[in-house]
Amino acid sequence: MTTFRPPETLSYWERETFFRHLDVAVIGSGIVGLNAAIRLKELRPHWNVAMLERGVLPFGASTRNAGFACFGSMTELLDDLEKNSEAEVWALVERRWRGLQRLRERVGDDRLEYQELGGYELFKPEERVIFEQCADKIVDFNKKLNEITGQLNTYQIVSPAIKKFGFKNINQLIVNRLEGQIHTGKMVEALLEIAVEKGVRLFNGVIIKEFHYDTEKVQLITDGGWEIHARQALIATNGFARQLLPNLEVQAARNQVLITQPISDLHFKGTFHYDRGYFYFRNVGDRILLGGGRNLAAQAEQTDAFGTTELIQNALLKLLREVIIPNQVFEIDTWWSGILGIGDVKKPIIQKVAPNVAVAVRMGGMGVAIGSLVGEEGAELLL
Repeated sequence: MTTFRPPETLSYWERETFFRHLDVAVIGSGIVGLNAAIRLKELRPHWNVAMLERGVLPFGASTRNAGFACFGSMTELLDDLEKNSEAEVWALVERRWRGLQRLRERVGDDRLEYQELGGYELFKPEERVIFEQCADKIVDFNKKLNEITGQLNTYQIVSPAIKKFGFKNINQLIVNRLEGQIHTGKMVEALLEIAVEKGVRLFNGVIIKEFHYDTEKVQLITDGGWEIHARQALIATNGFARQLLPNLEVQAARNQVLITQPISDLHFKGTFHYDRGYFYFRNVGDRILLGGGRNLAAQAEQTDAFGTTELIQNALLKLLREVIIPNQVFEIDTWWSGILGIGDVKKPIIQKVAPNVAVAVRMGGMGVAIGSLVGEEGAELLL
């Protein structure tokens, strides 16, 4: 069977119909690119905005993550406070909170399948010291979050729930009761529909290999040799951004994930962080979604190549057997991986890299929380 390859040039008809007079080309149709394109059409309805997506779907992280609507576990915040000022840390938490509210406002809780079931942090017996540090900070952290969310007693110690949930080898449990979970496939599906309704044009299977610019236009070159011109461009490819901008301070990172077949009498609901958040799991109905373990092979997992590895697969299976559902039989439905964009700092990159080219990348694994704001701010930067 002959493998299809796109022709090296666009025909006159294709060029003049589909790619003529583009005002903005948004590269990447994940949560950031979609929100950017939608925002551009809200602010400039008459502009011709196109999204260029490399995959059949917006592969990367937007539809390949765990669907956590989270904004800050206590151990993460304590770690952040050791490296950053209080003002910087709580500004980041507020940004995540605002981003989640913006996403819920735009898409709607029903469409997102948003459930505010709480976000739990598990503490192993050997993590007694870090648990006590968290316990000492609960009153202070709740006061800070009250200023951001208007809610009281966000963090609570709920250790008696360990027995009800059925966990083993866990001594303590702290919940962030305002965190939740969503269906990220339906999130992206809804954002795609909103974008199309507003007149955004979407082209899949378009891989941009390089770009050039002058004062009047941006020239985008595809892997098939096509030339696409636009007045401006926004790069929203997150973990893949260095393929276009090699010197950009964003590093691709792979996260591996599994989901089980339905489990009878599953005893917990919510989102859960284990081992300082390096592992995470949640219920999806009566299934368990579990991912993480990137810290076990930090160098190897700094890649933009999809795939799974035996080392991390075994670690995830061990966690299921020994901690999450000990003494229960389970079957794995499927495995997958997603590509994140991370950096030495947790602040996203939203900046101009040329007079008419901007980037909005480096979600740091928090795309669900901040992707809406980052996309909108990237769009506004072009204006």
